[in-house]
Amino acid sequence: MGGHVATYRCRLPSSHRIRDEQASTEAAAAALLRLSFTPCSRGSKAVPTATPHLVGWKGRTGTAGSADQEIVIAMGSNVGDRVSTFDRALQMMKSSGVNITRHACLYETAPAYVTDQPRFLNSAIRGTTRLGPYELLMKLKEIEKNIGRTGGIRYGPRPIDLDILLYGNSQIDSETLIVPHERIHERPFVLAPLVDLLGTSCDDSIETSWHSLSKCSGGFFELWNKLGGESVIGTEGIKRVLPVGNHLIDWCEKTLVMGILNLTPDSFSDGGKFQRVEAAISQAKLLISQGADIIDIGAQSTRPFAKRLSPKEELERLIPVLDKITKIPEIEGKLLSVDTFYAEVATEAVKRGVHMINDVSGGQLDPRILKVAAELGVPYVIMHMRGDPSTMQSEKNLQYGDVCKEVASELYTQVREAELFGIPLWRIVLDPGIGFSKKCGHNIEVIKGLKSIRSEMGKMSIGASHVPILLGPSRKSFLREICNHDNPVDLDAATVAAVTIGILNGANIVRVHNAGYCADAAKVCDALHKGRRRKTYLPDQTDKKSQFCDIG
Repeated sequence: MGGHVATYRCRLPSSHRIRDEQASTEAAAAALLRLSFTPCSRGSKAVPTATPHLVGWKGRTGTAGSADQEIVIAMGSNVGDRVSTFDRALQMMKSSGVNITRHACLYETAPAYVTDQPRFLNSAIRGTTRLGPYELLMKLKEIEKNIGRTGGIRYGPRPIDLDILLYGNSQIDSETLIVPHERIHERPFVLAPLVDLLGTSCDDSIETSWHSLSKCSGGFFELWNKLGGESVIGTEGIKRVLPVGNHLIDWCEKTLVMGILNLTPDSFSDGGKFQRVEAAISQAKLLISQGADIIDIGAQSTRPFAKRLSPKEELERLIPVLDKITKIPEIEGKLLSVDTFYAEVATEAVKRGVHMINDVSGGQLDPRILKVAAELGVPYVIMHMRGDPSTMQSEKNLQYGDVCKEVASELYTQVREAELFGIPLWRIVLDPGIGFSKKCGHNIEVIKGLKSIRSEMGKMSIGASHVPILLGPSRKSFLREICNHDNPVDLDAATVAAVTIGILNGANIVRVHNAGYCADAAKVCDALHKGRRRKTYLPDQTDKKSQFCDIG
């Protein structure tokens, strides 16, 4: 299974050994570059030879430095501003020869081995590099040093910890480097991010090779299950979190209610009601009093066939309200979101205190917003829509075979693009786009099929299948079509029904006009959800038989 696996064994002279924080990074780097290693069969020994460069290392795809190798690097931090440290580490890896292609979710975990220390943040990245394994190790040690890691106790506090978990399909066993990492099997805080970077479809050859290196017949999926799998997520030991402002939000613990504040004259539900600053602030206070956790402010209508504003026009509506709303005492402890697809508007909004970007186009209408969102370091909502508001309900854009499968596939394409622009998966929220490029029946299928969308996403990326889902059915036309009400306000009860079904099927954030009704519905759904676990399908890597693991 997995084909040829290159194995390397060597023993360094004692003067060249590196154990955790012992020995200086500079001496270690010099030692690594003075040595070369020859591939050998398992059990035999390779003698290091003195040479000025790292030569002789060969993997399945060629000599180090001549071909890209797929790699997985684990990240950990429990000192200082942990999220900012991860951001710095990502940038430094990119500038050191690592092309990051995928990110795991973000986990807050209890310390292991030495327990009297702060909680950790853990994640992992998947990427490619032309660096040889020891060159890569040297670069990672340099990054750790530049970020501020110094000597300390083993398993003790550290501002950053970067470990090579996997390197191509190679197995490396030396005093300096062991790949796969020797303690993967006993560490939930390593396995959870690692599994995020894999898919369940089993059609990726490098993933098949990686599973074969796990020393477990069922691959990394079975190792994860043995530690409790998804049933341990959400416990004190390990939580999946979304960094927003100064908060780490466990979105599975409580459904978040996003209150809608439209500053537009032409929105389908409440256009023109909140154009004046005073009216907008009054509505924001009402939404907060009703239980809204997030206020989503939009200054551009995205209803079908709406006229598109320029960024300048949008900002003229938005800025006066933003400047006022950030100063009201009621906003303390709440989050602000800007509903925009313009990079310029997103930049200005975040400068003025907004915590997240809600883009109905997922980067399709202004591609610059992906780079901007990555630089701003705030959560980014990617919504599913075909075309733009003027074309989304065209006959072409309403054609689906399996709507949940196609929404999942198209959303995942947008996720991959966002990640390549530098937005980590741990900052992405997905919105299946109720009312956008969908007929009434499509909207119903999507709300019922959120679990199916997650499952389809998991075939490509288990991590992507875990990200928060935002659902926005509030007062949409499909409810009017079902209930035969012309006044949008009369659709609030129908909205509660749609929100309830959505939450019970896996929605984590609901975007609504009437926060009071929906906050109560969310509380009931959360109470019903407590103690329940849903199942996800993970393939056995040996005989392809089904095996199930618990999803919190």
